[in-house]
Amino acid sequence: MVAGGIGYLVAAASFWNWISSLQPDRTITVSGDGRAVLKPDIALISFSVVSEGKDITAMQDDNNQKINKAIELVKGLGVSKDDIKTSGYHLSPRYEYNKERQRSFISGYTLRQTVTVKIRDLDNVAKILGGLPSVGINELNGPNFTVDNPEEFLNAARAEAFKEAKKRAMELSALAGVRLGRVVGFNEGGGRPIPLYVRSFESVGGAPESVLPEIEPGTEEVTITVNVTYEIK
Repeated sequence: MVAGGIGYLVAAASFWNWISSLQPDRTITVSGDGRAVLKPDIALISFSVVSEGKDITAMQDDNNQKINKAIELVKGLGVSKDDIKTSGYHLSPRYEYNKERQRSFISGYTLRQTVTVKIRDLDNVAKILGGLPSVGINELNGPNFTVDNPEEFLNAARAEAFKEAKKRAMELSALAGVRLGRVVGFNEGGGRPIPLYVRSFESVGGAPESVLPEIEPGTEEVTITVNVTYEIK
């Protein structure tokens, strides 16, 4: 047992020495920031028809007709069917309490059908929001503005961050009187693009002639931070 234990310790020490040899003893770690201004190119909205009643079949028929009209309106304003998704269909009983019998009973039902839409032509956001109530939509959420392919922006910010980190490392190594070597480690931090909420939303109205809402997508700045470790000689 003793011999085996010694052998294990020797092997572990050798492995540790090998691992240690992979990393240079003299390093310098610097950070750099890169910034990108995101300009939204899509808007996300969801809309619902909420129906209440006692006849489930009649409720479903009415609810489906309104949702179908809403989807037709959205498609008519240039939204592809691939960007339209039914995200919820919920039917639940509505309870009331009978004081005489001292028990609850089902007095009716509530049906909520929800559709989520991705709008790529931002000029049509106001038209869609303004038109949906006229076809029976009685619940609206959004718009949330975001970027369809954020990596295009983040890659530019990332390159800027690495460039700044290298510049800082070169300045510090010059001041310290050493030469900069290879990169031996790095990691990334900072923000990811978040949904950009509507800046101004006046009124969706309830009729085709209603005043359309003022929609301003705005912009958002995202910062990427990289920490880079260089070997110094």
